[in-house]
Amino acid sequence: MFVCKNCKSIDKFELMFSPEYRGEKHLEINYNDKNEIIITADGYTFVPDLRFMNEHAVCKYCGQIYMWDYEGMKR
Repeated sequence: MFVCKNCKSIDKFELMFSPEYRGEKHLEINYNDKNEIIITADGYTFVPDLRFMNEHAVCKYCGQIYMWDYEGMKR
């Protein structure tokens, strides 16, 4: 799981499609049995890593970008 370094919320992020993206823009977010986030975007399913989060995820509570860490990491 991921935590916002600014407001400390966990997994409360929004993902947005680029304006140039030509797909259907169907996005689903679920969790697997390991409590990992599973993202499905137009049929492509993956488990995001920290690099993905820091390049694409915006905290839906405080609006920060590039501010993610793994939950439980020592700072």
